[in-house]
Amino acid sequence: MKETANETARRFNRMQWRMLFATMIGYTLFYFMRKNFSFAMPGLQQDCGISKSMLGNFLFWGGIVYGLSKFLNGIIGDKVNPRRMLCFGLLACTLVNVAFGFAPEIAARLGNGEQGTGNGSVALAWTFGILLVVNQFFQGTGFPPCAKLIAFWIPPKELATKMSVWNTSHSIGGGLVAKICGIIMGLGAIGAANQGVGMWRWCFWSMAALGFLGLVLMIFWLPGTPKEEGLPDLPGTDVAREKRQECRFPEEKGQVGEATLLSLHDQPSMARMVFLNPVIWMLGVANFAINAVRALIADWGPTMLQEAKGFDPGSTGTVIMFFEFAGIAGMLFAGWATDRFFGGRAPRLCVFLMALTAGLLAAFWFLPAGVAGATALCLGGFCLYGPQALTGVTATNTSTKRFAGTSIGFISLFSYVGASVAGKVCGNLAQSFGGWRLPLLVMVATAAVGAAVFLCLWWTRANSYESDGV
Repeated sequence: MKETANETARRFNRMQWRMLFATMIGYTLFYFMRKNFSFAMPGLQQDCGISKSMLGNFLFWGGIVYGLSKFLNGIIGDKVNPRRMLCFGLLACTLVNVAFGFAPEIAARLGNGEQGTGNGSVALAWTFGILLVVNQFFQGTGFPPCAKLIAFWIPPKELATKMSVWNTSHSIGGGLVAKICGIIMGLGAIGAANQGVGMWRWCFWSMAALGFLGLVLMIFWLPGTPKEEGLPDLPGTDVAREKRQECRFPEEKGQVGEATLLSLHDQPSMARMVFLNPVIWMLGVANFAINAVRALIADWGPTMLQEAKGFDPGSTGTVIMFFEFAGIAGMLFAGWATDRFFGGRAPRLCVFLMALTAGLLAAFWFLPAGVAGATALCLGGFCLYGPQALTGVTATNTSTKRFAGTSIGFISLFSYVGASVAGKVCGNLAQSFGGWRLPLLVMVATAAVGAAVFLCLWWTRANSYESDGV
């Protein structure tokens, strides 16, 4: 029996929410198998003799590879089945995390039988470095299929709200992996000097086990695109160019199929709507600024709070935790406010949020240490995480569902270059000038530049559907 329009609408709504929560779980699992490395590092230093400088180099190059991978896989993700891509990425990251736990044994074979554990061998260092880079490359297969499914299931007028809900998976994943790996590393404590010795392996193996369970769940629960699920496309997401081609080449459409027709006659669109699109480039510059500021807190926040503001380690952890929680609230607020008050024009809200971020970071420095300074920093997290989520929303609506993965992958290149550069710049400035005042002021100026870039996008259309794009 044929479904009625109401039954189809209800089924579409159910599948939409199923897609949203399934991709949130899937991406959280990717996050588990990426962020666990940071929590295993004390054990790698003490148990394996890997130095801080080596670990820093691993993280720097891993971040660059991750950004490049998101870009390349974004292009691939727009052309392949998103469910298969996400499952393949989860499987690859699971296997690499299993290999992390056996790194000393792998290094021993590479070093002609020299046991890597405890001696900091060159083979062991190279093993960890190569595994981290490989893991970061496959991590780049996580976001593109999620972005593609979101663009196909969620209408543009709801995208800011629901994609901001999805973006909380970053902070949820970061918080959960911190708790789980913190408990695991604590189990290996034999006094403070030996904390984590022998337990770092389980930071990888436990996350790999969760990754495998999640892979099974994704295989059976993650939906494909609406057409693959026997549902109609989202109304209002046709692109004018596609409609003109259907009118211009109707006989070819019947002969070679719609997908082949579009690939034959619409190749220039990717360049025009992504790589030659000034809006996408400006979003990339804004992403650079956002993630440069975020890197100050993510990479150097604990050190800065203790050295510049006199926080003890316990209080530092609490402040960083509330900074992340404030970020979750900020993402949800920014998505809701964009759809409710700005008609989907996210850059307009981002102007105010980035300007507030700059002001709050300056206030953090000038306010006295304690509750006042910590509150200013956490409010800065509330304002900063909104624009971080909304750049992806704007890129998706600007490039349309056809090229969502490519556009987000492209602006993600700017994100991780910004984070990597800022991490090194802040550390060098703090070392060279003997304090955190100059690095913080540089990040205040960077946030102000981000606000100016968003201001240039004030008149950008809410989306490019039923139009020729930019």
